[in-house]
Amino acid sequence: MRQALVVGATGGIGAALAEELARRGAGVTALSRARDGFDVTNENAVEAGLARLDGPFDLIFVATGALELNGKGPEKSLKELEPRALVDQFAVNCLGPALVLKHARHLMPRRERAVFAALSARVGSIGDNGKGGWYSYRVAKAALNQMLHTAAIELARTHREAIVAALHPGTVATPLTEKFVGDHPTVSPAEAAGRLLEVVEGLKPAQSGGFFDYAGREIPW
Repeated sequence: MRQALVVGATGGIGAALAEELARRGAGVTALSRARDGFDVTNENAVEAGLARLDGPFDLIFVATGALELNGKGPEKSLKELEPRALVDQFAVNCLGPALVLKHARHLMPRRERAVFAALSARVGSIGDNGKGGWYSYRVAKAALNQMLHTAAIELARTHREAIVAALHPGTVATPLTEKFVGDHPTVSPAEAAGRLLEVVEGLKPAQSGGFFDYAGREIPW
């Protein structure tokens, strides 16, 4: 990658991605809500923030997301499902990346390889869901996957070398996950960033619209 834009660059994975990209020699532009007021759920903020940037970027990586919002964590059962929590999860985990992609197209080169990647999660897979629970988060990530897949079809008409991908980073040891991992094995943000960038570098335009894990393996929808 020569020029990269990282959205959500003060989060655990986002910060690690920005650092690893810089270590690999890429020019890195970093945006976040905490530092820049770049709220991905606010279209005016997204449009204004991206309009100020000069492209092209051969990588745009949206590393935003949340498991717990406004004190509401993943539901263990259907009786815990609340409309507000579902809407909040959709706003952060699907609408946010969608708005970034909507307003970042002009920052992607039309005739050269470019990647738009967003953090998804294996729990957003319908085919791989064998445990249930986590309703709002699962639904939001499944919607994100569909949004990216659909956008990839449209983008291919004008950006023939573009790749749009939903990426599952694995279980990463960050403040976002610490309340929920239990004894599940985790990796550091730095390790996750390195693995994700290896996947990004290996993707081909024919794979645009796909859903991949940290090892480049395709995840069922």
